Amino acid sequence: MHSFPKELLSGHANFLAGRYLREKERLRDLASAGQSPTTMIIACCDSRAAPEMIFDAGPGELFVLRNVANLVPTYQPDGGQHGTSAAIEFAVKALNIGNIVVMGHGRCGGIKAALDPHFKSLDDGDFIGKWMSMLGELPSQLGQNSLLTSTERQTAMERISIRNSIRNLRTFPYVAELEAEGTLQVHGAWFDISTAELWIMDHDGDFIRPEL
Repeated sequence: MHSFPKELLSGHANFLAGRYLREKERLRDLASAGQSPTTMIIACCDSRAAPEMIFDAGPGELFVLRNVANLVPTYQPDGGQHGTSAAIEFAVKALNIGNIVVMGHGRCGGIKAALDPHFKSLDDGDFIGKWMSMLGELPSQLGQNSLLTSTERQTAMERISIRNSIRNLRTFPYVAELEAEGTLQVHGAWFDISTAELWIMDHDGDFIRPEL
C-alpha cells in the first residue's frame, strides 16, 4: 500500500500514453548523451508560472531553477550551502549555458510578502522572510510611494526585483567575464499569469512586449 497522490499517478499514466510515445527516442538520446540546454531559466516556484509551459519547451531544452520569487543572491563563496548559486555554477561552468533568463511573474506571493509591512512569519524559522530580505530596502522604498495602487506597487516590485537579481547575478565572476566576452547573455522577463503575456527587459531595463 502507498499514499502517493493519485492525480500524479494518473498524470504519469497520461504521459506514458501520450507525450512519452511521441518523444521516446529523444528521451533515450538524452539519457545516453546527457543534457545540453542552451538556456537557463531562473523562475519562481509558483505553480502557475512553469517555464516549460510558458516557452513550450520539450525535455532537455531548458535548465530550470525555481525558488521563491525567482531571487538571485550575490556571489558568496563563504562555505555555506547555496542551492541557487550551485545551480548557476553548474549551468555556466558545466553546461556552458549561453543564456540566463531571470523570469518573474504577476501576483507573486513572495513579492507580496516583502511589500507587506505587517507580514507575519509562517514558522519560527522564518525562511521566507529571511530569503526575501535580500531585496534590502527596495520594498520599503517602493511602499512609501502613495501615488501607486497596491496592484501597481506589486507589479513594479516584481520587475524591480528582476533587475536586482540580474545585478546580483553579475557579481558571479564567471558570469561577468563570459558576458563581457559575449559568450553568455543575461536577460530579464516577466510573465502575466492572467493574460499569458510575456514582457522582456530591454537594454535600458524597461519591460516591453516583444514581437512574436
